[in-house]
Amino acid sequence: MVAHSSSQSRIHKAALRLFAERGSTVITVSELAEAARVARGTIYNNGLSPDSLFEDIASQLSEEMNSRIIKSLAGETDPAQRLANGMRMYIRRAHEEPDWGKFICKFAFSNQAMLGLWTGQDSPLPDVMEGITNQRYAFRQEQLTSVVAMIAGSVLTSIFMVLEGHKTWRDIGSEIAELTLIALGLNAEEAYDLSRKPLPNLLDSIEST
Repeated sequence: MVAHSSSQSRIHKAALRLFAERGSTVITVSELAEAARVARGTIYNNGLSPDSLFEDIASQLSEEMNSRIIKSLAGETDPAQRLANGMRMYIRRAHEEPDWGKFICKFAFSNQAMLGLWTGQDSPLPDVMEGITNQRYAFRQEQLTSVVAMIAGSVLTSIFMVLEGHKTWRDIGSEIAELTLIALGLNAEEAYDLSRKPLPNLLDSIEST
């Protein structure tokens, strides 16, 4: 797991705010440095290039969120429970950090760098594949890509509903996790129970230096 500095955390938060406010992938290093209250050199020292600033930030954010989920669910062995919790953690974070939620909604499907949220090594994909292997789920192997699309679309729609004030994160998080588990083959009673178990805290993978 990659450790992140406190300066990188400030850069991420500032970038999210700028990208979310503008709805554009174009910001300059100077603008980001000013918003993050760091020197221009600090931007470069955190592995960010002026020629690929959005892509670099998006890739780092994808890795950061999924790494935090993996860390938070390290003690959970049931892939169905991990999937339900992970979906709810995305939705809860959007409620707690609206700029992050707006960024995800705006760019999650429009940029190659964001695909790691759904298909990377630390994404929901391994839990879905484990569920097939363990016969926890009851869909066909060739439907895997569609299943991942369903999960991603459900999470993004739920985030939008929360940000717009139509549903609370608790209600829609549990409901969408429950419906997803039913779609994957769990019975309704178990899906209901798994989607409403106490949600662990989203542990912070960022280590200050």
